[in-house]
Amino acid sequence: MNLKPKTHKLKPNAGFTLIELLVVMAILAVLLALVLVAINPVRQTQQANNTKRRSDINAILNAVNQYTTDNAGQLPSGITTTLRPIGTGGSCSIAICGGEFPSSSCYDLGGVVASTYIASMPYDSVTGTAADTRYAIKKSNSNNRVTVRACDAELSATIELTQ
Repeated sequence: MNLKPKTHKLKPNAGFTLIELLVVMAILAVLLALVLVAINPVRQTQQANNTKRRSDINAILNAVNQYTTDNAGQLPSGITTTLRPIGTGGSCSIAICGGEFPSSSCYDLGGVVASTYIASMPYDSVTGTAADTRYAIKKSNSNNRVTVRACDAELSATIELTQ
């Protein structure tokens, strides 16, 4: 009987070849590219920004609607039939939101409806500030329907709501 332990010798060529490693890395790169195209984080961020813009203009319209209800059907006096940028009453830089602005003067809607009908005036989280929200408001000629527009919508979207 032989009680001598068996010894295993390693092959001198144990491991992966350079070609095998390159093939695996190429497959992983293709899979990563496919996942990034499917997820598209930039587009997801732009869609999230547009969703927030829709929520903001809905909040603005609700505040105006509550103001109108409390004031015998009268809209805030600064809302006219011409699209006006919303801000704190100073100068607004919106000249591209439909190209309808006769001047660069912001309408201080927040001064009329904020704290009573809305906690604070929302502004575009990408391009806006409290002074220049990058939203605009107008009323129709005939039936006092109010329209609020997001001026900097992404993905070629038009974000506008009328009540």
